Amino acid sequence: MDNKTESSNSYTIKIIPSGEGKIKSVKLPLNLIKYGLGSLVALGVLFVGVMSFAVYASFTAKSGSAEINDLRSVNSIQQEQLLQLSRKANALQDEMQELTSLESDLRRQSGMAPANDEGSGGDGTHDGQGGPYVDPDVANVREALSQVERKLAVRKESLQSLQKELRERQAAMGTVVAGFTIQSITIPSIWPCKGDVSSPYGLRWGGSDFHPGIDIANDMGTPIVATADGVVEVAGWNSGGYGNMVDIDHGNGLMTRYGHASQVVVTAGQPVKRGQIIAYMGSTGFSTGPHCHYEVHVNGQVVNPASYL
Repeated sequence: MDNKTESSNSYTIKIIPSGEGKIKSVKLPLNLIKYGLGSLVALGVLFVGVMSFAVYASFTAKSGSAEINDLRSVNSIQQEQLLQLSRKANALQDEMQELTSLESDLRRQSGMAPANDEGSGGDGTHDGQGGPYVDPDVANVREALSQVERKLAVRKESLQSLQKELRERQAAMGTVVAGFTIQSITIPSIWPCKGDVSSPYGLRWGGSDFHPGIDIANDMGTPIVATADGVVEVAGWNSGGYGNMVDIDHGNGLMTRYGHASQVVVTAGQPVKRGQIIAYMGSTGFSTGPHCHYEVHVNGQVVNPASYL
């Protein structure tokens, strides 16, 4: 590079060949040199920045990929645990339903009123299901477990009530002498017939009717027996809806009634023994099918027969 020319705003560059040859001169303005140097510096900085960003992006991508894989792995484990928990919750619900059904059967067989939380009255032979499919999540699994917990509390209270009623019935069936329970044959203490309890004592049909006894349904002609020793008070047709009916006086203010019989085989004033056949099941009077309507009266007041069965 040569000295400055007369103009201070430019530089002259001379190119001298190593051998014989013509010397060439290139005159460059000062501003062009400045722009050239600035561009080189800018390109250098840009190159360094691009390389740095590329290295950073590559590292970040690898790190992010590792984090995503870790999150996916954790999420997969959590989903599996949640699925197992939901299955356990479902199993608990099924077991609770079985317990409820068992209590319902015990109440029907013993003639006691259904539990307050008993369902809509299905017979357990239908299994139609439907609705949208929703994956289990923390919220609905928690709700399912809470529901099981609430049902467990209700079931416990209901079973305690059933236990109390059974104890009261046991106490009413006889007296204890020298540590042994002796049943009085004049206290109604057996079933009047075999069959299913089709309607318990108390309110029914949505509260529109009070049922003063229990209905035990079976085939037409099923034997009906006296539930304790006594004397027949009434034997024959009743126009008040009972159809063919039998009333037995057991003494001490106790009386039992048997309604809707197809045939009565005792007469008024006749002594009868516990277990003796007094009629045959039918559907006379206000009846929708063959059954025995059974009542227990104490001092003229109707009571729940379940306490005496």
